[in-house]
Amino acid sequence: MRIGFDAKRLFNNFTGLGNHSRTTIDILTAEFPEHEYLLYTPKVRLNGVTLPYMGKRGCKVVKPEGVVRGSVWRAYGLVNDMKRDGVEVFHGLSNEMPVGLFHSGIASVVTIHDVAFKTFPDMYHWHDRKIYDMKWQYACDHADRIICISECTKRDVLEFYNVPERKVDVVYQPVNPIYYEPMEREEVAPYMLYVGSINSRKNLLGIVKAMELMPKDLQLPLVVVGGGGSYKNEVKRYIAEKGMEDRFVWPEMVFSTELRRLYKNAQLMVYPSFYEGFGLPVVEAQLCGCPVVTSNVSSLPEAGGPWAQQADPNSPEDICEKMVKLLTDSTLRQQSIEGGRAFAMETFNPQRLARQLMGIYEKVRQ
Repeated sequence: MRIGFDAKRLFNNFTGLGNHSRTTIDILTAEFPEHEYLLYTPKVRLNGVTLPYMGKRGCKVVKPEGVVRGSVWRAYGLVNDMKRDGVEVFHGLSNEMPVGLFHSGIASVVTIHDVAFKTFPDMYHWHDRKIYDMKWQYACDHADRIICISECTKRDVLEFYNVPERKVDVVYQPVNPIYYEPMEREEVAPYMLYVGSINSRKNLLGIVKAMELMPKDLQLPLVVVGGGGSYKNEVKRYIAEKGMEDRFVWPEMVFSTELRRLYKNAQLMVYPSFYEGFGLPVVEAQLCGCPVVTSNVSSLPEAGGPWAQQADPNSPEDICEKMVKLLTDSTLRQQSIEGGRAFAMETFNPQRLARQLMGIYEKVRQ
């Protein structure tokens, strides 16, 4: 089978959507090397992350060759190029579909990651919300099948985009293969960990307030991995007002190998987000044997399963209580480490996720 992908994010985004695109291609090429994978992108930012995909076995990178380029090519020129290339199935990996694909004879799949611009509209400019909504609606209306990365996202898509449930599949987001590899724990000074963008939806301020409530001897340093803007500054101001600066570490840039080490050696990872399409840091942490405190809302119970401590993200008291439990109850801690890793290894098994994706491609091609 010849399968085309919208690979713009793969080659130009180095966080969530880009990571999803890369790991999707990784698991498919590993499990199904007999197929051809065409990666369509308007441009390539070449670096150590993207370079392996330029010559990846079974893959071909396709960029615009004519006068139509950039986002215009991605939206309006891509279909003609895929017809030329004999693509049988197209997968829009990041919420979008090219215009006119449904008339082309090429079967189509789109992955919807979340609808955060609807559930947390204050985080987005009005103009951006309108554009996203239009793109999501077009994709949901015209794709042969819709893939949601969690049951939570599926519920949101059904609520906001009026699509028949029979058209929607849930395939969990694949995880970078590095996190499945065993790793020895190191002897380091104890710390806690937060991983994720620093914005109001992720609720870092809730963690800070929870830390205020903890007994002094349990107030371990929190390593904060992630970038942010005005909300990050707001959190830092609050920390300064409370005289808590010495309890926070803000590393500049952390790549997967270093992040894996941080997960492995942390006493716990805390992620009490208000809303997630999936909750990737929760899965990464559990794969690394790191106990997790997360939220009891959105997709986080799916990501964390029965071994993650679930707290009300609106309650610093509840977040604090769950953090203290994991830091003081050695039996619970060990159960969380072992049970969380076993749950993540089974639920987010890359071979199974690849088979689910290929099953959808085969279904829409018929």
